[in-house]
Amino acid sequence: MDLFEYMREQNQKTEAPLASRLRPSTLDEVAGQQHIIGKGRLLYRAIKADKLSSIIFYGPPGTGKTTLARVIAQTTSAEFVQINATSAGKKDMEAVVGQAKEQRGMYGKKTILFVDEIHRFNKAQQDYLLPFVEDGTVILIGATTENPYFEVNGALLSRSVIFELKPLTKDEIRILLLRAVSDRERGLGAYEAVLDEDALEFLADVSNGDARAALNALELGVLTTERGADGKIHITSAVAAECIRKRVVKYDKSGDNHYDTVSAFIKSMRGSDPDAAVYYLARMLYAGEDIRFISRRILICAAEDVGNADPMALTVAASAAQAVERIGMPEAQIILAQAVTYVASAPKSNAAVRAIGDAMEAVKGTVTEPVPVHLKDAHYGGAAKLGHGAGYKYAHDYPGHYVKQQYLPDALKDARFYRPTENGYEKQIGESLRRLKERGEEAQAPAGAEGGAADQGEEKRG
Repeated sequence: MDLFEYMREQNQKTEAPLASRLRPSTLDEVAGQQHIIGKGRLLYRAIKADKLSSIIFYGPPGTGKTTLARVIAQTTSAEFVQINATSAGKKDMEAVVGQAKEQRGMYGKKTILFVDEIHRFNKAQQDYLLPFVEDGTVILIGATTENPYFEVNGALLSRSVIFELKPLTKDEIRILLLRAVSDRERGLGAYEAVLDEDALEFLADVSNGDARAALNALELGVLTTERGADGKIHITSAVAAECIRKRVVKYDKSGDNHYDTVSAFIKSMRGSDPDAAVYYLARMLYAGEDIRFISRRILICAAEDVGNADPMALTVAASAAQAVERIGMPEAQIILAQAVTYVASAPKSNAAVRAIGDAMEAVKGTVTEPVPVHLKDAHYGGAAKLGHGAGYKYAHDYPGHYVKQQYLPDALKDARFYRPTENGYEKQIGESLRRLKERGEEAQAPAGAEGGAADQGEEKRG
């Protein structure tokens, strides 16, 4: 290391953000993630034995993906190179691969390539790395906040071990905050700061398992708070609240947390749990989700999961969708809450979605049958010569406005697509349909009414 490199390293130690300065250099210093780095676990053994294969770290921000990569860099005998997918291009990767080949050929030394935010690489960039990962030129460590099964090429995935990192617990965040306050070399110990217990509890709770968010808030509090009469900097709960005004919510509108939250939202409405449904609604609103997107999800749920068990659910959802467009936030959250709790509390039926699903399968799986002749359009000139409409029975001319006749094509005449459930209003629909079918052929038209009435019906409909 020359003088300039030494000075740059010293400056980084003193000027880098607290979260960066406090990064552990050994596995024993790492807080959390014991499910993958606890003693005896696969990653722990691989790092200790310096026998790493390509791996991908996947998890929310602030859970230690980069930290683990740097620990590996400190403990491995391999050359360690780091690039960020947001700024690196093909030339950068070519340079790394060239250097790796040289290290391997001349010194028999392996190269670990750490790619931060690997999901930002496009398919071509990921494909470029593949042969060099496959032949061992580089050992890839990728870090991503997005689900790698959606964002990383299958070929790379099949050659890597996926490790999912979890949000840190409150106790683990507390350990990091106390370490930061007391550490005089890498932390804030030299400032003589005092972190009150209630402030410690607040930061550990409101950071939602994000170590970086908690440490950044602590650092901001220490650097901006005046010393007290005793010469110390007191971080109270009020100071802590100012430094991290909003709870850290893991929610990316195009990422995994988005889809997981929306999924839980819909399933809570479907599962008739209005408390859970309105909670997930609040999470989405808090994170800034588009209220039009939310209202569309409610509309779909009203039709798919409530259906005719409570036909008003779709009306309420449609009215809410229209209202939120006119009102906007913050008042729109009240309208959405009304719609969500109504749909969640309504009796449930998926008979409508099953009906259209089965009908679509019938359309795709059978030859397109002609419409029965008596149902064909008969109100244009020449239709009678073709026999169109002949024998059609106009339902309103019969008792109860019903008469049994065939409506489906011949090949499907006995098919049944809509099966009303016994829930809510749909139970009445089912009973009504059963009564009509039981009546069947017993319904008789008044003498001489059939032909003329049918023609009148065609005129009315035409």
